[in-house]
Amino acid sequence: MSIALWIVAGVFAIGYIAGGIVKLTWSYEKYAAKLPWAGDFTPGNVKFMGIIEVLGGLGLVLPGLLGIASVLVPVAASGMALYMAGAVTERIRRAEYTDLLGDLVFLVGMLFIAWGRFAIIPFN
Repeated sequence: MSIALWIVAGVFAIGYIAGGIVKLTWSYEKYAAKLPWAGDFTPGNVKFMGIIEVLGGLGLVLPGLLGIASVLVPVAASGMALYMAGAVTERIRRAEYTDLLGDLVFLVGMLFIAWGRFAIIPFN
C-alpha cells in the first residue's frame, strides 16, 4: 500500500507542479485564451492558484522523501482535496461537464493519499 501511495503522490505532484508553473509563467492573457475559466478570475487569483499548486505538489512528496515533518504529506493532500473541491464546484457552475472528470480524478487521488497517510500507513 505504501508503494501505491508513493506512486499516486508522485504522479499527482508532477501534475500540480507542472500546472502551477504554467499558471505562474504564462501571461494571464495567454492562459485565459487557452482556458476560458480563467476569465472568471483576476490575474492575481490565477497566479495565487499557481503558487498553491506548486506548494501543494511539493508538499505531497518532499516531507516524506526528506523525512522531515512527514505529517505534512496528508495535510497537503487534504488541502489539495479542498482546492480540487473548489475546482469541481467551478466546473459545475460553468456547466463544463466534459472537463469535470479530470478534476474529480485529482480530488479522489488527494482523498486517497490523505486517507492512506493519516489512517492506513502513516509515516513513522
